[in-house]
Amino acid sequence: MYVYNVVKGKTMSNTNSNPFKNEDVIKEEENLEQENIEEESQEQSEEISENSDSKLQEEYDKLNQQYIRLAADFDNYRKRQEQEREALIKYGTENALKNLLEILDNFERGEKALENTEEAQKVKESFNLIHKQVYETLSKMGLEEIKAVGEEFDPNFHEAVMQTPTSEYPEHTVIAELQKGYKVGDKVIRATLVNVATAE
Repeated sequence: MYVYNVVKGKTMSNTNSNPFKNEDVIKEEENLEQENIEEESQEQSEEISENSDSKLQEEYDKLNQQYIRLAADFDNYRKRQEQEREALIKYGTENALKNLLEILDNFERGEKALENTEEAQKVKESFNLIHKQVYETLSKMGLEEIKAVGEEFDPNFHEAVMQTPTSEYPEHTVIAELQKGYKVGDKVIRATLVNVATAE
């Protein structure tokens, strides 16, 4: 059914609009419709902004993780380099000490050979002084003498090259030192060659 809108002068369906609306009502409806459009536009803008922020956050997180991994890799590399440098210094010192041990042995052999020589007292004094200086220098480099005589035999520090049956010492006691042993820290440079007591 159709009716005439007197105000507008147009034919309108009474199912879709009210033919008796005045211009103020129509204008208000148009304003409301415009506001709805603006609200929808604002919501769409906010949604786009949120999506953009989300993508930026994802990119930031990705770059941040890459930075953390690179920093960790560099720290590990630095630690490896430091360990290798320390090992090089340590083993370089160890090799130097090994080469000097033979000299120290010869000093001690010479010292024993001169023990009963009265005529060479000045030679003995000079010899002992040099021997002391060499030993002190090696000690400053970390060299330590391994205790042996009177100690219980320890395969970590002693090498048994003789065994003597005796009742004077407890079994497995080191009763003589045939060649001194040395260590640097916990590392044995050379085990002590010893004579070990056994049961008779």
